[in-house]
Amino acid sequence: MTLSTSTLPDTAQDAPLNSLGFAKPPSQTRVVVAMSGGVDSSVVAAHLAAEGYDVIGVTLQLYDHGAALAKKGACCAGQDIHDARRVAERIGFPHYVLDYENKFRESVIEEFADAYLAGATPVPCIRCNERVKFRDLLETAKDLDADCMATGHYIRREMGPNGAELHMAADPHRDQSYFLFSTTPEQLAFLRFPLGGLASKAETRAMATQFGLSIADKPDSQDICFVPNGNYASVIEKLRPGSADPGEIVDLEGNVLGEHRGVIHYTIGQRRGLGIGGLGDPLYVVKLDPDARRVIVGPKEALKTKIVPVTEVNWLGDIPFEGEIALNVRIRSTRPPRPAILRATGKGRAEIELLDAEEGVSPGQACVFYEQDSTRVLGGGWISHRRGG
Repeated sequence: MTLSTSTLPDTAQDAPLNSLGFAKPPSQTRVVVAMSGGVDSSVVAAHLAAEGYDVIGVTLQLYDHGAALAKKGACCAGQDIHDARRVAERIGFPHYVLDYENKFRESVIEEFADAYLAGATPVPCIRCNERVKFRDLLETAKDLDADCMATGHYIRREMGPNGAELHMAADPHRDQSYFLFSTTPEQLAFLRFPLGGLASKAETRAMATQFGLSIADKPDSQDICFVPNGNYASVIEKLRPGSADPGEIVDLEGNVLGEHRGVIHYTIGQRRGLGIGGLGDPLYVVKLDPDARRVIVGPKEALKTKIVPVTEVNWLGDIPFEGEIALNVRIRSTRPPRPAILRATGKGRAEIELLDAEEGVSPGQACVFYEQDSTRVLGGGWISHRRGG
């Protein structure tokens, strides 16, 4: 079983290349592996070490569950660090733990709380990749004189005519391109994703067993790391006391239908848990107004939109980011890419016109761009607000 990385070199193309695309022996190629303590990154580290690379494992301590959840001794992050350290000890490569708690809180958690208070539905995993792993940790890897940094993400890095390209993973069920759209060309030149070409997670677990790793059967994490029980509201209430003040549930005409228990408990498209049954047709959350402490509900049809404004666009395409561009977009991680037209409206800004209206387009979510009839990721941006259509 072989892991794939980029197959073309970043250096002279007529020199012998190792599996990471460098024109030198693996033993002379230093790789920093970002180790979360899970199966994926552990397999990457073990496999590269087995190939003879100069591997350094680095685990980031990002949060303290005891502080996040106000529970003494509830530090699941500690178990992940322990698991990563055990893998490094078994395979025989150095491993370091870096305290990034302050950076993580400032760059990810604070914005997460503020976004929810503003009525958005944030995706903190993207901000973590963008601002912590692929920015701060990547710079640390360079300080360690690494030739590249490898992660356990399921995405492919392929060399194209104009340099490294980002592509969807071979396994569509594991593809993490939605969470990595903000990776810049400069970062992509330094990154490697060895798991992107595997057909399934079963292959990864088989390799973990082959290497004798104790975490071979460790379950995948299903929640945001600093919200391990999935209760976003409880974390936000602790970070922002008073954020769960009650308010009115109103229809599209402003008629009061009931009372809610805090805007932070609701998301666009939500149907269950509204507490306003017996009104005939089902009602869904179509808008959040945190300033007025109102949750606006309406019929399912009101959720549909064709126009999606995006900001902070990261463009990875070969053609200039201007005019109209036909592509596919994904507006939620669980949805497949759909045809759309991108219209650049300024630096880092665009308007996306979906060819078919979508439901549940939420501010704070990502809108990721893909090349038509291809697996290539063309970048993406952040949905700023909804417009009907």
